[in-house]
Amino acid sequence: MSSTLIAPISGSGPESLGGKLKYRTSLGTFAAILVFALTGGGLRLCAQDGPASPPANAQANPAGTATTQAPDPPAPKSTTGAASTKPDSPQPKVEPEDSAQQTKRILWIIPNYRAVSADTYLPPLSFKEKFWMATEDSFDYSAFIYVGLLSGADMAEKSEPSFGQGASGYGNYFAHTFADNAVENYMVESFVPTLTKEDPRYYTLGHGGIFKRSGYAMSRLFVTRTDSGNRTVNLSEIVGAGAAAGIGNAYYPAEQNQWVKTYQRWLSQVIQDGVSNIAKEFWPDIHKAVFHSKD
Repeated sequence: MSSTLIAPISGSGPESLGGKLKYRTSLGTFAAILVFALTGGGLRLCAQDGPASPPANAQANPAGTATTQAPDPPAPKSTTGAASTKPDSPQPKVEPEDSAQQTKRILWIIPNYRAVSADTYLPPLSFKEKFWMATEDSFDYSAFIYVGLLSGADMAEKSEPSFGQGASGYGNYFAHTFADNAVENYMVESFVPTLTKEDPRYYTLGHGGIFKRSGYAMSRLFVTRTDSGNRTVNLSEIVGAGAAAGIGNAYYPAEQNQWVKTYQRWLSQVIQDGVSNIAKEFWPDIHKAVFHSKD
């Protein structure tokens, strides 16, 4: 998971790649089951009536006395219209009350800091904010748990025989997998989007059928928003994940098939980011339908 956690796909051939992709993808089975459980349901939006205006009270004046009417108070100036005329001013945050909202974590464990609720508009992030978001994703407590699980699976498959087995071997696997995760997060969420002026957050679609929303989630791997809110090619994901995979060659053992190892790590990271996008897209619906109904 990119906002979540990334681990490399090791192996030297297509057969090894297919097996590891199958294993990594199976980690998202639980989320997929919950998503498909919602296909028969929908969100119900409740309209709220606005507050009624109180009736005006008339007061009679004594006969023969002059009436003096207090001047009407000046109408308040609208700041919304003025702000909207400025092209560079950030758009205000708008969140429909009845729509399902994103939470800070998925299933109270997986970080979900990059997800933005549907129909919500936020001001652009500074470099400091992008850097901190990558830091939260990289050093969250769940990152250590997820990396630990992937490291154990890699050691069991002996994906890097030179790492060895036992406690020292597991330490080697853990260190390399954790580095893959952190480097990818900082490249995709902080450094590259700062250079390209892109918004690394995931903006939830929030409406339409499951296939439409799933397609939208996967398309965010290739299409994103600029800091000014326009559509653009997602260089943060494509270039950032590729650069992270290439940086991995600096700390992985040198082999004859370095290019194969690089594209395998890049492909693994992009696929996991796609699964993460789907989880972000449907999590508000799952949270509202399954869990909020019990509150």
